[in-house]
Amino acid sequence: MAEQAGAGIIRSDDPALARDLERIARQERELILPGLTEEDAWIMGCWLRQTANERRHPIAIDIRRGGHTLFSASLDGATPDNLGWIARKARVAARFHRSSYAVGLQLLQEGKTIAERFGLPEAEYAPFGGAFPLRVRGVGVVGTLCVSGLPQREDHRLVVEALATFIDVPLDTIQIPS
Repeated sequence: MAEQAGAGIIRSDDPALARDLERIARQERELILPGLTEEDAWIMGCWLRQTANERRHPIAIDIRRGGHTLFSASLDGATPDNLGWIARKARVAARFHRSSYAVGLQLLQEGKTIAERFGLPEAEYAPFGGAFPLRVRGVGVVGTLCVSGLPQREDHRLVVEALATFIDVPLDTIQIPS
């Protein structure tokens, strides 16, 4: 069993898989917001949009709090299909309170699909990189930050970069390798 991960392939028996899962768990523990206002979502979303434009990334961006869309944008080259991917990946992050990439890597490690492991329809849940649960200190998960349009590992790396930048966490201490 293998999955596309950035420029390489991760296999279910690859030691890098366990290292990535450990690093992502650390990201999920450390990327905690002090709050999540509409202004916060605007700042994160605008940073993502500007950064993606500078890098010429054809992505769609979505920030939600409790099912309410606070920021949404599609850049040049993004397609309507990216919005479908966002909805499916965001459902994974919202349901499991884990990044969609972590859920996908865990399933890969177990050799199962989301349908086999949890009975969830793949047409509605996509355990692929790009959605990250938004945790507020002292509150818990309140929403999701999601991008779609790059290879899944790069989608994940981009949302982590956005969160780390927003809360001033040194990226080199938490980012997974490209």
